Amino acid sequence: MDSNAMNKFEFLLGSWNLEYRIPKSTFSEAGSDTGTGSFKRALNDKYLFFDYSTKSGGEAKGIFAWDDKIKVYRYWWFENSGNYSAATCNFINDEVIAMNWHDSILVQTFVKDGPDKVILKMEYPSVKGGHELVLEVLFTRKNF
Repeated sequence: MDSNAMNKFEFLLGSWNLEYRIPKSTFSEAGSDTGTGSFKRALNDKYLFFDYSTKSGGEAKGIFAWDDKIKVYRYWWFENSGNYSAATCNFINDEVIAMNWHDSILVQTFVKDGPDKVILKMEYPSVKGGHELVLEVLFTRKNF
């Protein structure tokens, strides 16, 4: 493992415009939203903070960390609604993070789709096999 396991998150660092696409699914009616977010290193590069807010008023903070004791990435999620959750994460390769949420069977991925684009997908196992898309967020890097 890299001397700083958090270096693997380098492609997420910075400020982003967010476009939410919510398809009609088992969980919700179709919808959309926009927002902004940022990923910043924190506390001597031991953590990565993800802050976001949406036009509709949603706000949240996510915290990624490397658990050196058991050699796994962890993630904690806190929303302004009061909801919170935890996940275990793994890099499939240098451009894909897969997250397993502990309190549900939802699967989430962050996929690098170019130098200035990342796609987040949240999926639920489908009765027909495979997965049903319940949320997609397009991250486009803000220009400075």
